[in-house]
Amino acid sequence: MALLVFLTLLPIMFIVYLMIRRQLPADVSGAAGWVLTIIIALLFFNTSLEVSLKSSLAGLVSSFPVSVMVLASIFQITFMQATGALQRIVVFIKTLAPNNKAAQIMLLNVGAGTLLVSIGATPVSILPPILLALGYSTFVAVALPAIGFDALCTFALLGAPLVVFGDLTGTPLVESAQVFSKFLPVISTLIGFGMLWIVGRFKLIKEGFIPCILAGVTNGGVAIAMSYIPFLSSGVVLTGVVAGICTILMMLVYLIITGQPIIDRSNLTKEDRSIEREMSLLTALSPWLVLVCILLALNFYKPIFDLLFNSIAMPIAIIPGQIIKTRMLWNAYTWVFISTVLAALFIKPSGKAIKETWSKWITRAPRPTIAAGVFFAIAFVLNNSGVQNTGDVWKVTNPDSNMIAVLAQASANTFGSLYPFVSSFLGLFGGFVSGSEASTIAMFTKYHLLTSEMLHADPLIVIAATAIGGGLASVISPAKLQNAAATIDALGIESQVIKTAFTISILLTTASAIMAMLFV
Repeated sequence: MALLVFLTLLPIMFIVYLMIRRQLPADVSGAAGWVLTIIIALLFFNTSLEVSLKSSLAGLVSSFPVSVMVLASIFQITFMQATGALQRIVVFIKTLAPNNKAAQIMLLNVGAGTLLVSIGATPVSILPPILLALGYSTFVAVALPAIGFDALCTFALLGAPLVVFGDLTGTPLVESAQVFSKFLPVISTLIGFGMLWIVGRFKLIKEGFIPCILAGVTNGGVAIAMSYIPFLSSGVVLTGVVAGICTILMMLVYLIITGQPIIDRSNLTKEDRSIEREMSLLTALSPWLVLVCILLALNFYKPIFDLLFNSIAMPIAIIPGQIIKTRMLWNAYTWVFISTVLAALFIKPSGKAIKETWSKWITRAPRPTIAAGVFFAIAFVLNNSGVQNTGDVWKVTNPDSNMIAVLAQASANTFGSLYPFVSSFLGLFGGFVSGSEASTIAMFTKYHLLTSEMLHADPLIVIAATAIGGGLASVISPAKLQNAAATIDALGIESQVIKTAFTISILLTTASAIMAMLFV
């Protein structure tokens, strides 16, 4: 049994080695780990090459809410950058909350960060230059954007991780969101205090106590409201969008009540003012505004939702007996492409901007898309190891030949009733390796389902704790921190950020683990 457990974990350890010691990117490391997973499944777990390859393909298809969304969101952001729309939005953000550092941190990194990541933008690319222009150090400008949105990572990319969670566990989206929302007010608030500590230690925590509480409770509280209030729950995949907007509004209300200015244009440069004159803010925001309007209609107008989510689910069975509902006409990635094209009617891009969008997109998009999909492929090979063709349905005939079953039995024997506590740290590890909460969910879901069944624990709480741990890994993810550092020409600072952020991520994950023990 010990040998089988070691062999099951070997591909993940190999990926960690390639990323940390060899400093290879996630797509290359993941692909190497996928090959090793297939070899081990073939040689030690009685898994045919046909099963491994079909499982990999099923994993890639299941990753579409994440991988194709990455492809689509990079297209949209590249278009906005090439047309100057993104630069116009950045200029506006630079003017917000100038005189209250704590409120500014919450507004930008929790509010705007959650909003940006929810609509497919990347806070670690957009916010660092803004924070640097506002006078923050390079260290802070890299660290804060990577942690501010972490609590609501489940609703990133218009709820892509939530959709993956629902599909893999067979749980309706609203019920899935309810499981996650229990954690979020506490985690959001603790993240706020973590950011204040990074910037100004206990002095800033004391000064910013009230705005931090307001931002954290608002951010997490909206998640609870969106999942439990029947009318709002129809748009549960938009939770991150609503939470981000409400957090921004809460900080603005706080500033008004305390008599502090909301807008200060004094730090705008001559170049910033020139960008303002070239495009209105509404025009710059049009890709996101059109997208949100479309998604509101898709999710809140029940006939359309039932048609696209249920009637036209576009199911695929790559492995007999395992149905994957692709829902391509409902999933957000389709509408990101469409909203970008529609927004072109308002932005009126030049031929040069269109050409630049295309050339940069085909250069930027493939590798992050592959990185998002390859960990799903690994997860599905692990899940289907030992599967045999028994006729109409393929299934595992011997539990000892399934890598996940072996790992689940070993975990149940080792951790016992403490397993829900450990699950959060497994998520932190998975998020560090894969750089994605959705990939973490894909990697660990079946494992948690089996282990929780053995221990008579609530598997949804266990999986949610793991997912939240995966989201909290963003602040120590080399890929995200390097991205943030690159935007302000500060490559190398990420190693210093990891040293500081590691302690914060452990404390936050511990809080999530304790909550999992209480909820389970």
